[in-house]
Amino acid sequence: DSSDDMRKVQRREKNRIAAQKSRLRQTQKADTLHLESEDLERQNAALRREIKQLTEEMKHFTSMLSSHEPLCSILTSPPPPPEVLYATHSFHQPHISSPRFQH
Repeated sequence: DSSDDMRKVQRREKNRIAAQKSRLRQTQKADTLHLESEDLERQNAALRREIKQLTEEMKHFTSMLSSHEPLCSILTSPPPPPEVLYATHSFHQPHISSPRFQH
């Protein structure tokens, strides 16, 4: 009888320790989840601020473009003929007969 009582006491003690460890793990997991949640909330707020800023920037540039379009000579004039677009220009080439380019 005393050995059975001894085993019961030991089993209860092991069970108590196991339950204590389980509660500790649950508490640690809850704490970790809470910290992750707070971090995600901060990231979310930062992203919302960035979205707001980019939206305002887009509105500004859209407004600038709208006010520019009626004045834009590129948009209001007819396109140049293809030979003008693809002509070879020599204004950046040095003049070969110039004395400074002759050796």
